[in-house]
Amino acid sequence: MRNTFAEALYREATENDRIFIVVADISPVGNMASFREQYPDRFINVGVAEQSMIGICAGLALKGCQPFAYTIATFSLYRPFEMVRDDLCYQNLPVTVVGMGAGIIYSDHGGTHHTMEDIAIAGAIPNMQIIAPCDPAEVAEATRWCARQKNGPVYLRIGKSGEPDLTKDAEPWQFGQLRCLRRGSDVAILSYGVITKMAWDLADRFVAEGKSAAVYSCHTVKPIDRDGIASVLRQYRHVVVIEEHVPQGGLAPQTKQIAWDIQAQCRLDTFTLQDKFIHNNGRHHHLLAEHGLSLEAIAPQVGLG
Repeated sequence: MRNTFAEALYREATENDRIFIVVADISPVGNMASFREQYPDRFINVGVAEQSMIGICAGLALKGCQPFAYTIATFSLYRPFEMVRDDLCYQNLPVTVVGMGAGIIYSDHGGTHHTMEDIAIAGAIPNMQIIAPCDPAEVAEATRWCARQKNGPVYLRIGKSGEPDLTKDAEPWQFGQLRCLRRGSDVAILSYGVITKMAWDLADRFVAEGKSAAVYSCHTVKPIDRDGIASVLRQYRHVVVIEEHVPQGGLAPQTKQIAWDIQAQCRLDTFTLQDKFIHNNGRHHHLLAEHGLSLEAIAPQVGLG
């Protein structure tokens, strides 16, 4: 995802000389290096000074530019939180804060590098929009949208590397709208971000047991597509939510709230990270499993053998 983000941003910057990228101690590779070499005046590395990164982006936006703040997710959002809130959201500036390696992708780096509660934190700030693409193609779509929008600040939550393509046959990407990735009639699985691959694999399990399963990407987590989710809750007998985020403030509780508001009659199962720091130095899928996010753990809870 990070390479796709760099490629998409480089293309946009080639067409728009108002696009800047401000990074915090990230070594540019691939198209990010090309951006730095070809447009050195629009590539700023502040070093380990994330508050300055956000402040500089705010100043650029006030001058009519379209800046991106880019670093590892915990450091793009948590460390400079006051500046994100006051410099960007309070003034409603069109700055994209890119959180790379979000969720618990940096599994072996410990809790300091785990963005387990970023959707809740970013989503609580007025004016903040949140996009969490499920695959590289959605990253490209989201980056293009961020490079052209003037709505206000955006938190763009992306993975790191190696994510598979899931959207080849999907509906067109539109900001703020739930996106059907694969169609089905018995079960609907809602997800966003890197963990959508697990939702896809769970759908395969349902199909193997004779049930038709749909998968939806809720890539725009704020503003959430309430009407789209309500439609899914009404249409399917069984709805499952899988997200790489703590139980509070993410897609799962918002889906439950919508279900309550519309008095949905479907079965609703939600799976999230646990509300605790888990000290496991394994790979990403190992730490997910420790949180209870694995096919082996989820399958029996949704009625699969």
